[in-house]
Amino acid sequence: MSVSVYVHFPYCLRKCPYCDFNSYGTGREDVPHEAYGDAVLRELAWRLPAVADRTLASIFFGGGTPSLWEPTQIGRVIDAIRSAFPSQRDDVEVTVECNPTSLDRARAAALREAGVGRVSVGVQSLDAERLAWLGRLHDAEGALRALREASLEMPRVSGDLMFGMPGQAPSAFLADLERVLETGVRHVSAYALTIEPGTQFGELHKKGRLPIATDDAYADTFLAIEERLGRAGLQHYEVSNYARPGEEARHNEHYWRGGAYVGVGAGAVGCVDDRASKVSERWRSEPLPSRYLETSGGDAVTTWRETLSPADRVREALMLGLRTRSGVSMTEVQERTGLDLREGRERAIERRTSRGELVIDGDVLRVPHAKWLSLDAIVTDLF
Repeated sequence: MSVSVYVHFPYCLRKCPYCDFNSYGTGREDVPHEAYGDAVLRELAWRLPAVADRTLASIFFGGGTPSLWEPTQIGRVIDAIRSAFPSQRDDVEVTVECNPTSLDRARAAALREAGVGRVSVGVQSLDAERLAWLGRLHDAEGALRALREASLEMPRVSGDLMFGMPGQAPSAFLADLERVLETGVRHVSAYALTIEPGTQFGELHKKGRLPIATDDAYADTFLAIEERLGRAGLQHYEVSNYARPGEEARHNEHYWRGGAYVGVGAGAVGCVDDRASKVSERWRSEPLPSRYLETSGGDAVTTWRETLSPADRVREALMLGLRTRSGVSMTEVQERTGLDLREGRERAIERRTSRGELVIDGDVLRVPHAKWLSLDAIVTDLF
């Protein structure tokens, strides 16, 4: 059995108004590079022995803005993770999320030397007004330069873009997409703007002061993105992700298939299954960085935990797996949970298959690509 490791870096130069991740605006000079590295290493030493008999599949640094962290510290963490697992995939994927304001060729080269093989760059937009509205600190040329320079040093580079902003026509998004494709990236994430409670945008929306895109505008842009990236040779392999063959984000695919993952760092979430009982434990580490630095070496670092029953895990398998082109392997779900996901869902599955909204292809249950715009309703019906 395999396991992935997620490392959360909570610091960023400015918290974006749409962001609901555990992140804190911090000046460059105030980031505690070594102290935070020490704290993460303590948590790794405490959490990893329980899963060290598994095969390491991938490592992912998210945030916040992990590219703010000194690459030498990222390298320390990578080395500690790798040394904990006698069994590792030959192609262990190591990804770092980056912002254009903290990524250039020298930083990309240093990350590669530290053991990173993939970076995901938060472009979001190339329109000056939309970048300002989103609270981003970079401009269009800075984003494109980061993609180009990273590609000179890093084997794999992904560009993240956002759509569904008020007044954003499909043609405007496609204009951004064309410029990103010109940099040679072989993976693109295209996320719809979502208004999350507790964010600046969430508060404005609650007060009726934040316009949002219409469902029709969302659908038109979604279809336009798919068509353009398909012509560029990028396959739509998950609702928000497109890649050339072999360039898929393997860490994310591990999540979507229900794989175990260890989360470390301030506010990180982990979820590991017990192979005998078929239940899983999910936890969250202390989110406040100052407290995390004090508590990371033992059980006090865990601020919340829950137990997921086999039935819970089946629902998560459907929620995550049906977002992907490959769908859900019913055999794998039964091996992992001891349950047949069809039991109790026979009528819903029959109803959706009769409408062409679900397909049973041998062992696999999936939503046909043409029905992805209805995905939320389909999944809800199966819950």
